[in-house]
Amino acid sequence: MQLANVFLAFAMFGPQATAEDADIESGSKRPNIVLMYVDDLGYGDLASYGHPIIETPNIDRLGAQGLKMTAFYAPSPLCSPSRAALLTGRTPYRTGINSWIPENTNAYLSEKEITMATWLKDYGYQTAIVGKWHLNGGLDRADQAQPMDHGFDHSYVLHAFPLPHQHNPTNFFLNGEPLGEVNGFTAEIVVDEAKRWLSARDDSKPFFLYLPFIEPHGTIHSPAEFLKKYEQYTDGDPVPVVNGQPGYPSDLEARGPGEYYANVSHLDNQVGRVMDYLDAAGLSDNTIVMFLSDNGPVTSNWRKWWEVNLYGDTGGFRGRKADLYEGGIRVPGIIRYPTHIKAGSTSETPVNGYDIFPTVASILDIPMPDDRPIDGVDVSAIFEGEIPTREKPMFWAFPAARGAPNYAVQRGHWKLLAGADKTPSALYNLKNDRFELNNLISQEPEMVQALHEQMLTYILDVKEDPLRPDWSVSWEYSAEEK
Repeated sequence: MQLANVFLAFAMFGPQATAEDADIESGSKRPNIVLMYVDDLGYGDLASYGHPIIETPNIDRLGAQGLKMTAFYAPSPLCSPSRAALLTGRTPYRTGINSWIPENTNAYLSEKEITMATWLKDYGYQTAIVGKWHLNGGLDRADQAQPMDHGFDHSYVLHAFPLPHQHNPTNFFLNGEPLGEVNGFTAEIVVDEAKRWLSARDDSKPFFLYLPFIEPHGTIHSPAEFLKKYEQYTDGDPVPVVNGQPGYPSDLEARGPGEYYANVSHLDNQVGRVMDYLDAAGLSDNTIVMFLSDNGPVTSNWRKWWEVNLYGDTGGFRGRKADLYEGGIRVPGIIRYPTHIKAGSTSETPVNGYDIFPTVASILDIPMPDDRPIDGVDVSAIFEGEIPTREKPMFWAFPAARGAPNYAVQRGHWKLLAGADKTPSALYNLKNDRFELNNLISQEPEMVQALHEQMLTYILDVKEDPLRPDWSVSWEYSAEEK
């Protein structure tokens, strides 16, 4: 099959209209959007997704008021690629962002990419980002696109993770200017700033508020009241962690999961503050609120010293952060839109993070960019319990280490994994085997062949994407996973 026929019409997923045709003044009647994107939260880390200990009443309430997705997938098992895909609707390899971006590297989200913020701004939206950016090599880089170059009117962000940790961080930037030390815990700082911006905005226009929370990415710190709440899970003598890898601190100690539980509960508390603000301001009915995670968690299967004392829960799924198994990419996903989504809804339909942009565009009755391949689709059919149309399989590419899978495609309940050489390594029927225990690669040769052909077609199409930066081909990520 010809490549052009396989991926014919990476079409607009919204109505066939142009910005010139749109009545921008009517934008005030369009819904507001609050997109909360949390860092390293596992599928099983919330009470409503089955955690037996962590209390998350606010996020659970958000799910009870809207739609809880049980098959929501991050576009990548690491954060920077997932963020690029979320904002562009494109699988991250198209943007050249293959893995996490260390500071002082040449990887960044190109100016040629069109983000959700830029697009919504063109249709009359006020836009702000408050939290984690992690889509370039540094917030002080004049040679790389910054949040305000990608459509955000207001930017209060840090690069990747707070320094030295989540309490009194020193690396926030406000509209491109460093702030120095900011007092407080990062989740509180993010919500305080978001509320300030919401209070000062022009209330005659709709808004898009992107809240990429830092939690529960390490190194974690939480208020005393939350630490006390889970102290029984931290009590006891710390266990020394001895490892032969270079750079391991000599005094590293494992202290139990109580600190991680506290961090997730503190995040939940701050999500509640956002919801309370929307309620008090009379904005809830006309605001789409989304709560999503960027990748799977760091579990107690620690691989790096900085992961010690993180205890994320995959809900039993195989793997963890930095894996293309379900534990690395299947994560919590909640959407609340009171006038369009029945409270207490659930959906088992697979949805990918790169579907969010096309879905928002469809809800707002505006087109998607039609000058580039778009991998996401409009999945708003799930609001009515229906299954959206997806012409292509969901696709992942990730330079995993340790001989782990580097590629994955999923069509319906069938998932094929392949190694770095693109040779199929495993086939799973997720409907019958959600924990990926039974490799059917020898029993289902026709399915393997069909999905493998689609995988190879997708890989070639991404490689030939005219917007893919040259550096994405030549530059390899040498830094360790974060």
